[in-house]
Amino acid sequence: MTAREADAPGEAVPGSYTLDTKLSGALGGRTAQALERAFGHRTVGDLLAHYPRRYALRGELTALASLPLDENVTIVAEVLEVRVRDMRQRRGSIVEAKISDGTGILTLTFFNQRWREHDLRPGRRGIFAGKVGDYKGARQLAHPDYELFDESIELGANDAATRRWVEAPIPIYPATSTLASWQIAKSIAFLLDGLGTVDDPIPIEVRAARGLHGQREALEAVHRPEREADWKAARRTLRFTEAFVLQTALLERRAELRAHHAVAREARPGGLLERFDAALPFTLTDDQVDVGAQISDDLGQPVPMNRLVQGEVGSGKTVVALRAMLAVADSGGQSALLAPTEVLAAQHLRSIARMLGPELSVELMPTLLTGQLPAAERKKALLRAAAGQSRIVVGTHALIGDQVSFADLGLVVVDEQHRFGVEQREALRLKGAEPPHVLVLTATPIPRTVAMTVFGDLDISTIRELPAGRAGIESHVVPLAEKPGWRPRVWERLAEELALGRQGFVVCPAIEPKVVEDDGETDAPSDVAGPATSVASVLSELAAHPRFADARVAPLHGRMSADEKDATMRAFAAGDLDVLVATTVIEVGVDVPNASVMVVVDAERFGVSQLHQLRGRIGRGSVPGLCLLVTNSVPGSLARQRVDAVAATLDGFDLAQVDLELRQEGDVLGADQSGGRSSLKLLRVARDGDVIADAREVAETILAGDPGLAAHPALAAAVRRRLDDEASGYLSKG
Repeated sequence: MTAREADAPGEAVPGSYTLDTKLSGALGGRTAQALERAFGHRTVGDLLAHYPRRYALRGELTALASLPLDENVTIVAEVLEVRVRDMRQRRGSIVEAKISDGTGILTLTFFNQRWREHDLRPGRRGIFAGKVGDYKGARQLAHPDYELFDESIELGANDAATRRWVEAPIPIYPATSTLASWQIAKSIAFLLDGLGTVDDPIPIEVRAARGLHGQREALEAVHRPEREADWKAARRTLRFTEAFVLQTALLERRAELRAHHAVAREARPGGLLERFDAALPFTLTDDQVDVGAQISDDLGQPVPMNRLVQGEVGSGKTVVALRAMLAVADSGGQSALLAPTEVLAAQHLRSIARMLGPELSVELMPTLLTGQLPAAERKKALLRAAAGQSRIVVGTHALIGDQVSFADLGLVVVDEQHRFGVEQREALRLKGAEPPHVLVLTATPIPRTVAMTVFGDLDISTIRELPAGRAGIESHVVPLAEKPGWRPRVWERLAEELALGRQGFVVCPAIEPKVVEDDGETDAPSDVAGPATSVASVLSELAAHPRFADARVAPLHGRMSADEKDATMRAFAAGDLDVLVATTVIEVGVDVPNASVMVVVDAERFGVSQLHQLRGRIGRGSVPGLCLLVTNSVPGSLARQRVDAVAATLDGFDLAQVDLELRQEGDVLGADQSGGRSSLKLLRVARDGDVIADAREVAETILAGDPGLAAHPALAAAVRRRLDDEASGYLSKG
């Protein structure tokens, strides 16, 4: 779309639009379609919430030397020279203009547009946008969009109006190759001119106590500031508004769930749970006892439980969840455990059967249901679930299928819930005749601000304490960038552990050269370069190593069939394999107490929480653990900071906070993890904890006195408007 096509039609009539007006009716079909394709914006409110990512000044130039290659940029610069030359190979001309920030130089290139020579005169300043390329070692923008500053004002008299124009910040918007920043700015200015009264979702007394603007004033100041202080104050108002509306939505959802009826599920004296507890070969930790009591209280209520249990790696969340399932079974109900991978589902089933013992296993008949089960096995599993014969059904997303039904679904347990979208969890919950209780487990500790923002509709329990008798884990960085000669020592150290009768993991980011794992991709920001080390290459390396001549080494990755993966894991757990060379399919749930070594190759390609999860596969018994984080990243880089942070502490809660601070802002909340609530505009969970907590407190107070928001219609409308389609669907379901 050209700048001319993006211009809004005519002049806007004040009061013509509300935040809910469709863009197609306000800006015209072509512009509205371009905005929806690029950003998903459909309404005036959507586009006015497309806030500038930064502000430039007309007298301020952009540092051209720091521009990244192959990225779309928007810069302020001055034209130095322009020249036209004929093309050598074919007819036509090339216009080349050099622009500068006073130090660096960037070339603008236009093909067969000779008129640009008269437009881009030396001395003119403007905003230029395009993708940064490289031509013969020099940075260039090919066919960029640009908007030159008004020459008559720029060179005019030094009066107050001119000074205001020169000093006014220029909003630079998130843009695309087809929609330049100033095109978006023109559409937003048109909408602001035609926007009517905006009802304020924040009560006036709340605004006054915090020195916040009204919403209409804040929108005007964030998009058309006259000075720096304007947009800073506007962003403060809009940031609080965003937190306040989101917290209100989450708290409403929480209240809505509690308004439904559920069957109370209580363990009976001398029943399944009591028998299980009596046979436990170990003592539960204090944290396990406390969290178990919280869950028991929830299950005993005639309203649905919605509780998240976050726990350290290896802290015993599965035992806590199993005790909840037994309480439900005592009341005649069934439990469904939803796991993200076939490997983890099979591992859960084996762990549950082992903990139950043969007698309880026969009574409860724990059953596996996954997509790759043979037809006969699948039919048996479906019948057991439908008849109520199986009181515990463990599976992957196959549990959500239309053919799956339960006799009396009383509890849904979602493991590693960040791997599932909202709709998947909701589909399983709806299989209960009455709303079942829901227990969500995560081995990724969650910082307080993320918990409030992502899981604000859940009650949260925490297990920090590890079971007694753990031998501990030592973690070391193997820095190949500085010490390339250390790589052979990694394999020597692994071989030494095998010689002691122990087992080990080697984790790689790829299956084969150029084939990244498709079953558990890394969660690190994309700040690493070069080919990823693969399972195939490490297998070849170990096969050629004399120390591993007699070692039993096998691969494990997402391209293997469910039967192959299950057979490999069973062999490793039984001690029939010495080394697993794997991808992140072993990230969670794999429990082999004899495994003592975890070698993570290309550790910089994994996120902080992922490295912590991988490390948690060792040190789970009396055998001490050794984690070697092999990295090619250079000291001081963001990638290296992640690796160093993991090596420095075993505390997952500390690492969760470090992870939050190290991640790029846009990576903090993934769509699956947040269930559609990841579209934060100005709010940043890494920075705005106090704002989020304050907003939640205000929202709680308002909802306590006005549960239906009947006295706060603007807030009710903002809640509906704020949520995207997936999240609003989630929040509207009972």
